[in-house]
Amino acid sequence: MITLPPQFDHWFTQRGWSPHPHQVRMLARSDAPALMLIAPTGGGKTLAGFLPTLVELGAAPGPGLHTLYISPLKALAADMRRNLTAPIDEMGLAIRVEDRSGDTTQTRKKAQRADPPHILLTTPESLALLLSYEDAPRIFAGLKRVVVDELHALAESKRGDQLMLCLSRLQALCPDLRRVGLSATVEDPPALARFLAPHPTACAIIEADPGPDPDIAMLTTDNPPPWSGGGGRYAIREVLEEVAKHKTTLIFHNTRAQAEVFFHELWLANDAGLPVGIHHGSLALEQRKKVEAAMVAGQLRAVVCTGSLDLGLDWGDVDLVIQVGAPKNVKRLVQRIGRANHRYNAPSKALILPANRWEVIECHAAIEAVLAHDLDGDPRGPGPRDVLCQHILITASAAPFDADEVFAEVTTAGPYADLTRRDFDACLDFVATGGYALRAYDRWQRLMQRADGLWQLRDPRLAQQVRMNVGTIVDTDKLKVRMKGRSGASGGKPLGEVEERFAASLVPGDTFLMGGKIVRFESLREMEVQVSRDRGRKPKLAVFSGTKFSTSTQLSSRILDLLHRTPLPDLPRHTLDWIELQREVSQLPRAGRILVESFDHEDRPHTCIYGFAGKNAQQTLGLMVTRRMEELGLGPLGFVATDYATLIWSLSHLDNPAQALDATGLRDGLDGWLAENALMKRSFKGAATIAGLITRNLPGKRSSGRQATFSADILYDTLRKYDPDHLLLSITRDEAMRGLIGFDRIDGMLERTGGMIDHVHPGRVTPFAAPLFLEVGKVPVNGAGQETLMRAEADRLMIEAGLI
Repeated sequence: MITLPPQFDHWFTQRGWSPHPHQVRMLARSDAPALMLIAPTGGGKTLAGFLPTLVELGAAPGPGLHTLYISPLKALAADMRRNLTAPIDEMGLAIRVEDRSGDTTQTRKKAQRADPPHILLTTPESLALLLSYEDAPRIFAGLKRVVVDELHALAESKRGDQLMLCLSRLQALCPDLRRVGLSATVEDPPALARFLAPHPTACAIIEADPGPDPDIAMLTTDNPPPWSGGGGRYAIREVLEEVAKHKTTLIFHNTRAQAEVFFHELWLANDAGLPVGIHHGSLALEQRKKVEAAMVAGQLRAVVCTGSLDLGLDWGDVDLVIQVGAPKNVKRLVQRIGRANHRYNAPSKALILPANRWEVIECHAAIEAVLAHDLDGDPRGPGPRDVLCQHILITASAAPFDADEVFAEVTTAGPYADLTRRDFDACLDFVATGGYALRAYDRWQRLMQRADGLWQLRDPRLAQQVRMNVGTIVDTDKLKVRMKGRSGASGGKPLGEVEERFAASLVPGDTFLMGGKIVRFESLREMEVQVSRDRGRKPKLAVFSGTKFSTSTQLSSRILDLLHRTPLPDLPRHTLDWIELQREVSQLPRAGRILVESFDHEDRPHTCIYGFAGKNAQQTLGLMVTRRMEELGLGPLGFVATDYATLIWSLSHLDNPAQALDATGLRDGLDGWLAENALMKRSFKGAATIAGLITRNLPGKRSSGRQATFSADILYDTLRKYDPDHLLLSITRDEAMRGLIGFDRIDGMLERTGGMIDHVHPGRVTPFAAPLFLEVGKVPVNGAGQETLMRAEADRLMIEAGLI
């Protein structure tokens, strides 16, 4: 057991500090094989994770790599280097700390491999790259500890799955390696501990005092929110007033597009000239770094941001967080709230601004959940097989391997603890041959088995290609945006990225927002969007690929509970009146049942299904129910969906909703619908890219997004026709069911309700259904209903022309 040496105790005392109890406990348990600390933001959890390393190296700073720090963001690694350098220098410790990411120069990376620092701060992708080199055993020979920061964030994505596979490889290279996980928001600590180390007894959990509850409320506005849409522009004036009253405010948005629009409107209304900035993942690195530096220097009063600032960076002067739009997820809201008052035992202050009437209810439910410490989170499924395929390629790039040994390693990774040998062998066969339908093509013959039974790359030159494509982040095809240089030359200031399909829709003179500025499209040169400044017209909206959140099932349950309380909670008068009117005209949705409303609007039958299953699932429900209505001859014409409901319009009423909402019928119709759906091709492209079937980056060139999509579509159609049981088609279906189409949410909804349906005929549009008529994203159904309307319109025109 390690205790705090006098040198460290003196350092704390000089600053008027004393170690927090959880930091002392982490030091005392530092010899544990795996340790997870759960501490609130500002609770010194990162220092707690590093204290054992600093103490050990302070006593005996031997050569070589001692501790590896993994964070989900490059900015966190750089920030951590600055934070660690201060105590190391002030205590005179002979400890070398360096960071390594995609921004590190090749010269520096080469030097780090030859002479690793004592502490290396990096990302999951950079670790995977290091493990792909043949000298990985030497690089990691003396590794004693790995510290994983923001573990909860990594556990929610494939980046975390890849990291756990890398840790299984590291553990094989360094059997005595100790794992440390750090996290602030955890809904199920034992499950996260199993993710970090699969054996329940292997990972000890230390929970710090959570500190005081946050000071959180809804932002009071003079005008009620709009009936639909998002963005919060109706409350720009109130937001500016809050910014003026605080030192530094972070204004969070759920999407990059909403952040751009809000920042532009904020800037136009900023008569006081308050210094404000914008930060999101599609902006150029230079601009993001500039904003981060200004924040650290205390030069900004507010930053409009997205999930790019959810994690990590220690900005003590942030004293207010404003969440614009319903957070959709309580855990995400808690994480964002924690960015304010980044100090232990100081309450964080936050305001939530609902973007529309439905979100008023959701925001109230989210605030209640935060104060009740009721975090949400969907259970993690098994480790994805496309990530495993990439890991096998990375392993082969480093050295020939024994399949039995790699299988044993992989099953020590938490997400893959239950992996069967059959599934592992299927992944190995795919990596080696491409699978049954593709094994005749040389380009997918990547591994060969030697006479001694070991597997190796068929061509050693393939290792470079593998390294160029490491990672599980599959960006939607994006193009760089750059200011047009003098005399039309390229090389102007980089601004960020937009999606390729958005760029393809532009013609010279079109304007759009980028970094809060209106820019004018000039040309597309060498796969770059060339723009100039434009201070005039209303801009088009750039399409950014950021994550589209769906309301969590736990938060949806709270909303349903809230609607049936007596009396109703303390909501704004306009919202209370809206709820009461819904009760009078129709009825309120309730837990354990599905509410279906049937009414006419503009002489057209409409059906509104309240499933509260999240946007993706409600969208899929619309597709599935209209498909069933088509089979029943009801002539569905289109639908629109929100997180809470799906509105369908048709030629005939759905008199028996149970026919369309039967669980067996929906599942039976799913496979045929999925096979032809564009979402499946999108999901296939992502899985094929991660698994290595589609190569985006090749030595000396990079394929465009359109080329990659074209290749993916051909491969998908080929495999469906000739090898329907192909591994990647199975992976694609699993991915789509869990993510893009949300059918698991539909399954959960049907299971919770047990087929119980409340079918009402209110006789007119209902208060809860009315906002859906204003939603964007209406989906037409091209079936018998549209054909009937076209025939009727043709007959009308012919009669008018005197031809009939």
